Amino acid sequence: MLGRDPDAIRRRVEALEHLLERSIRIPGIKRRIGLDVILDLLPFGGTTIAAAMGSYMLWEARNLGMSKTQMTRMGGNVAFDWLLGMIPWVGAIPDLFFRSNSRNLRIIRKHLDRHHPASATIEND
Repeated sequence: MLGRDPDAIRRRVEALEHLLERSIRIPGIKRRIGLDVILDLLPFGGTTIAAAMGSYMLWEARNLGMSKTQMTRMGGNVAFDWLLGMIPWVGAIPDLFFRSNSRNLRIIRKHLDRHHPASATIEND
């Protein structure tokens, strides 16, 4: 998982997205949450930590040679999520619906599927 090849990058960003967006099952509801929502409950510092973790996907996108347009879009997703999270306590609520890391993972997967099809995986929902 430490390689620089597209397959290793795909596994890393998928694992990070899972941790940040859907790693915890809440009993009684059908929605999963991740570390991103939990960190948003910590005023100011928590959302900044979550944004820093989400920005790692931008680093991996750069390593893949993704376009500046794609990376700008990904950066906008992280920044918007960070701004929403800056609202103390209430900022965690929009995070349940605006999942910047999931959006960024879709952008990376689209790039990988187009430029590195051998790294594609079959998903089981």
